[in-house]
Amino acid sequence: MKDLTDLYTEFGDERLPPGQRETSEFPVLSKGATPSWDPETWEFTVTGAVEEELTFTLSEFKSLPSQTQRQDFHCVTGWSTFDCRFTGVPFPDLAERAGVDDDAVHVLFSALDGYTTDLPLSDCLREGVLFAWEYDGDALEAGHGGPLRVLTPQKYAYKGAKWVDGVEFLTEPERGYWEKRGYSRSANPWREQRYS
Repeated sequence: MKDLTDLYTEFGDERLPPGQRETSEFPVLSKGATPSWDPETWEFTVTGAVEEELTFTLSEFKSLPSQTQRQDFHCVTGWSTFDCRFTGVPFPDLAERAGVDDDAVHVLFSALDGYTTDLPLSDCLREGVLFAWEYDGDALEAGHGGPLRVLTPQKYAYKGAKWVDGVEFLTEPERGYWEKRGYSRSANPWREQRYS
């Protein structure tokens, strides 16, 4: 298992970011209702500025080489959960499989409920950004974003789309759902970058 719980040392002196409180729970927060989905028709797409656009069924995605990581999870609403164990496909591995074009600079994630969120490509290629289908040894529950969610341990968790079903590599930045509504585009918890 890859332990990334010391990631905070790059950003600050304390594991718990300022303005956060530690909880042993893993609360469920979403912008709306949990979407329904069909395992037979669900697919994940990789599009945009890549050499090869990709489409995966759920079983195909889960058959990709995976990694289990221990990460901390920081919600923009003020709580943090330490030592979460997630299993999935590291973002850099998926990017390498698609072959990212040299002019790609940004990434837009899309989800089953219409949610989107964006990050610079450089942030996505960091260790720890993960497409996860498993949490603490069990299938990721629907409330937490199952069948698949993105994890961004160096960012507030709204940067990690629940129910993710696609990633688009962009040559120009594009704002996601919360970013269009005044949330920070950088979302660094150790700098308390909650809002623009």
